[in-house]
Amino acid sequence: MRVNIDNHPKSIIEQTSLALSNLDNLGKKLNAVVHVAKDESISRAKHLQNAVLQGDVNSSSPLFGVPVAHKELFMREGWPCEGGSKTLVGHHASRNAFVIDRLDKQGAIDCGRLTSVEFGLGTTGHNSYSGTPTNPWHSKYICGGSSSGSGATVASGIVPISLGSDTGGSVRLPAAACGLVGIKPTHGLVSRSGVIALSPSLDTVGTLTRSVRNGAIVLQAITAMDKCDNGSILFNFPSLIDKIEEGMCNLRIGWPTNYFFEDTDRTIADGIEKIFRLMGQLGAKCLDVDVPGIETANAMTMLITAVEGASIHEKTILENYSAFGEQTLARLLVGFFVPAHDYYKALAYRAVFAKQVLAETFEKVDAVITPVWPYPLPTIEESDLGKNPEASEMVLKSGHNTRPVNYLGFPAVNIPIGFDTNGLPTSLQLIGAPFTEDKLLRIARTVERELNFWSVEPRLSALTI
Repeated sequence: MRVNIDNHPKSIIEQTSLALSNLDNLGKKLNAVVHVAKDESISRAKHLQNAVLQGDVNSSSPLFGVPVAHKELFMREGWPCEGGSKTLVGHHASRNAFVIDRLDKQGAIDCGRLTSVEFGLGTTGHNSYSGTPTNPWHSKYICGGSSSGSGATVASGIVPISLGSDTGGSVRLPAAACGLVGIKPTHGLVSRSGVIALSPSLDTVGTLTRSVRNGAIVLQAITAMDKCDNGSILFNFPSLIDKIEEGMCNLRIGWPTNYFFEDTDRTIADGIEKIFRLMGQLGAKCLDVDVPGIETANAMTMLITAVEGASIHEKTILENYSAFGEQTLARLLVGFFVPAHDYYKALAYRAVFAKQVLAETFEKVDAVITPVWPYPLPTIEESDLGKNPEASEMVLKSGHNTRPVNYLGFPAVNIPIGFDTNGLPTSLQLIGAPFTEDKLLRIARTVERELNFWSVEPRLSALTI
């Protein structure tokens, strides 16, 4: 049975038990699961079900009784929290992440933790310590990173919702690789407190779901001001669901004339261009736009990530560097050699750059359409830098279209649009101005209705095995 947060199961306990069983079996077969919280989850399911039967609780939330599981960077008190790293072996969380508490209050049932790239630093999903998840659509291929376990687990139908973190594309890349809707909100809209940090200037909590509607529901639930996160911003969305079916007749979609499509595989670009034309047929105003200076944002993102990541993990690197994965350590060490004035210039330029893009791009359009992955998805073996150092250029290019959005701090939504010749999902990214998630979701939902992507299931699915 498909888990659907729009239709509650007859038995919360039954639904939770099914999710736990699938996490323990299919999830581990996919190398996507690091912790299954059977006892705690069943106990919560029993409590919620009894409360409903006795009329002691308001179960109107669409998340009430829904089993969920999240990237292992998200803390829950007493649960293992290793961040995908041997440097934290045996570590348990001492508190709950703010967003975990938010979902708890909505009645969601947290069932476990999912595999992550070490400390969220990587785009392909490889992890020599906790394992590399395999793509449910084709097991030889990557899930993308760093929220790789989240991508595999939601795509395979084990749970309908997972939270991930996105510093340079780590929600959008695995969502795109697995055929999911991935939402990277405006920076500061969703609290990061209680989530293992990589780069506080860029880190963003986002959602991975099978549908646009479910992503909107979860985003609404976790959006709130948090005094424990100094980057948290007070912004109250009107209901994201109320207008999600209104279409895009009054919206403007921009095709970027620079950067995003310059090094994109022709088959990827052609697929997105087809959807761009469809958007015009569905009532959107489609036009070409320039995104000034965007070509500098990729390097700026990597610079900031390296410096802040090195600072956060400096003590462990100095005392226990051999416990890090080779690729993680190499990326972090770069941060020690970046001159301080270069780092501060990169931070200072963000506001100037964002203001310019807002004035010259988003005054003209409501969203910019781009690729997510700039090339067809590679296999796990092809993209393994440990075995294939020559893959470094390909891996570096993987975040070409996602990293600039983190530097800007703008929101982005990716949606699946079809399949490549290997039977793997293809996707597009919609980028908007700050706090325009409602418009991006309207556009995404309109396209989703037309394509009906999830009319087929992955090879490895809880619904077909």
